[in-house]
Amino acid sequence: MHTGQIIQLLAGFYDVLTDEHKVVRTRARGNFRNQKTSPLVGDIVDFKESENDTGYITEIHSRENELVRPPLANIDQAVIVTAATQPSFSANLLDRQLVALAEKNIDAVLYFSKTDLLSETEFKDLQKTVEYYHKIGYQVIFPDSSQPDADLVELKQSFKDKLTIFMGQTGAGKSTLLNRIDSKLNIATGEVSQALNRGKHTTRKVSLIPIEDGLVADTPGFSTYAVFEMADTELKEFFIDFKVIGQDCRFRECLHLNEPGCAVKEAVENGSVLSSRYANYEQFIELIRNQKPDYKRKGYQKKDRRKKK
Repeated sequence: MHTGQIIQLLAGFYDVLTDEHKVVRTRARGNFRNQKTSPLVGDIVDFKESENDTGYITEIHSRENELVRPPLANIDQAVIVTAATQPSFSANLLDRQLVALAEKNIDAVLYFSKTDLLSETEFKDLQKTVEYYHKIGYQVIFPDSSQPDADLVELKQSFKDKLTIFMGQTGAGKSTLLNRIDSKLNIATGEVSQALNRGKHTTRKVSLIPIEDGLVADTPGFSTYAVFEMADTELKEFFIDFKVIGQDCRFRECLHLNEPGCAVKEAVENGSVLSSRYANYEQFIELIRNQKPDYKRKGYQKKDRRKKK
């Protein structure tokens, strides 16, 4: 019996990468259909090897998380490609993405694209916001044209021993960035429409490419953040700055809305928390309270939300 990770699904075959850096083409046993499950790219699996470097999967290990688009399991981190301009920077969208990732127990790396298109004043203004996200604990990459390719070096260093996906709004430059990371990917890119301020969809089926001792999904994905899959009382757990500051609130169950003695609201008032963060938090609370539950959604299977050691 062998163990490995699925890096590609192709015509019913699953390519499994072993710890010995060997790729074995496998099929899944029929009993998975009876269990109403099927292997996903990213799954850790056990398989029996037969002749000619082929085999069949006997067991799927428990998943840390799971996405539908792209169909992928066991994601360690996501690089959020955020446009500094064209389309304009949106703190609201960025916070939506961060909440969506935190709920699925996926670490976030913030990569700001198109910084070379900013004026010097615009660059310095956005840099203040960027520094806040870095201060509260996120890895942030803010490319400086005076240091070409320093952004790629830092980004590649984050791949080691991790499965990484890329996400972000259409037109932010996800595919362009992936092609800079590894030209062999040759991912199709879509030009941003000036009239609609949005790009064409250019995604395709996902495969995992070994890069810098890690695995990188070769297609941008996970671009739907419309639905929040948590209760309104849970949202504060996914704002990492609120989670820390909230320990000083008068009430343990403080939702940071109208309660007296709220340390988070005090931090917003004294400027130590971005006002945009708090405004987005209030908006997301309202969205959660107003949205209808959809019990048929299969965005992911909730597992233990504690971070992996």
